[in-house]
Amino acid sequence: MNPELLKRQHIFNQKCQDIGISLTETQSERLLGYLSLLLKWNKAFNLTAITNPEEALNLHLLDSVSVSPAIAAYDSLLDVGTGGGLPGIPLAILNPEKQFTLLDTNSKKTRFLKQVVYELGLDNVTVINQRVQDFDNQSGYACILSRAFASLSDMVQWTEHLLADKGHWLAMKGQYPQQELDELPETVELVEAQQVKLPGISANRWFIYLKQKQSASCTK
Repeated sequence: MNPELLKRQHIFNQKCQDIGISLTETQSERLLGYLSLLLKWNKAFNLTAITNPEEALNLHLLDSVSVSPAIAAYDSLLDVGTGGGLPGIPLAILNPEKQFTLLDTNSKKTRFLKQVVYELGLDNVTVINQRVQDFDNQSGYACILSRAFASLSDMVQWTEHLLADKGHWLAMKGQYPQQELDELPETVELVEAQQVKLPGISANRWFIYLKQKQSASCTK
């Protein structure tokens, strides 16, 4: 494990506790093990622009972990445009009872993710290297996640065929996306917008929940 991360494990665990998430020792080790792999493979695969271990802990790992309470109601989740596995891998570590599909078009990134799944023994994660518009899942997903993937309108347009009946989209945004909400198609509506404050991070974070309007979902 990255020694710089190991030195900060206690602080990271406490920050998780501060936002209401209690980590087991195994979960903490797996989360830091994943971030160690991300920083190690980043040198060759260009997985993230954040290379400082402390910044990566806060801006990547803690940010992703904070989503865990927001997905409590969903059993199947698609992390679209997952990149280096954020937030999908941390969420899969914290929620072994849920099934996660991580999708990205970049073959280097999905190759890295398959290695992570193997090394950490994450049997609740499926990695897909494909364009989201070309990907198909017959049963659909209860929740489609995105973190810095696309505008809300593009997200719902590209993934509508993958959403299960009565499913939700959950987009992580840095600012309240009023303009993007105004540009949503009439068939989609805002369910809830949650502002999340993370300890030691000045940047804003919003969780935006969307769903198909009932009349639209009935015609699918």
